[in-house]
Amino acid sequence: MRGLLRAAVTAAALVALYYVLPLDRRSDGVVVLELVIGIGLLVATIAWQVRAILRADYPAIRATQSLASTTPLFLLLFASTYFVMSLDDSGTFSEALTRSDALYFVVTVFSTVGFGDISPRGEAARLVVAAQMLLDLVVLGVGIQVILGAAKRGKARDRGTSQ
Repeated sequence: MRGLLRAAVTAAALVALYYVLPLDRRSDGVVVLELVIGIGLLVATIAWQVRAILRADYPAIRATQSLASTTPLFLLLFASTYFVMSLDDSGTFSEALTRSDALYFVVTVFSTVGFGDISPRGEAARLVVAAQMLLDLVVLGVGIQVILGAAKRGKARDRGTSQ
């Protein structure tokens, strides 16, 4: 229970940071660099999480915690990027995006619902959205498989030592 509460607090803190960080003072070049660095940090975080899952007393719970804290980070990285791109050029998307609009858009892309009310219009925005879609597949496919595999290995380790 404590682990799930920690994951919820982490997700809430990340969303709060998203709304208070001064994202309106960034240029496109800086945003792309920050996105690349953010994805690198996300990969490092996932690697750290996998190691923690392997060592955890309750690997399945730790895996759930990991997913609950890394998924918002992934989504907020892209929401921040979309928000700044929209600020820089209001024609980048079909409408100017507020932070909430950018968060809504990133969730519709991630969930593959794609309502169509907000769409990328500029070439750079389309490329970033395409990159997000491809990384969504990686996160959903490989990321979940890695984390769940670590949980299974952790459980197998526990069964091996308890016999």
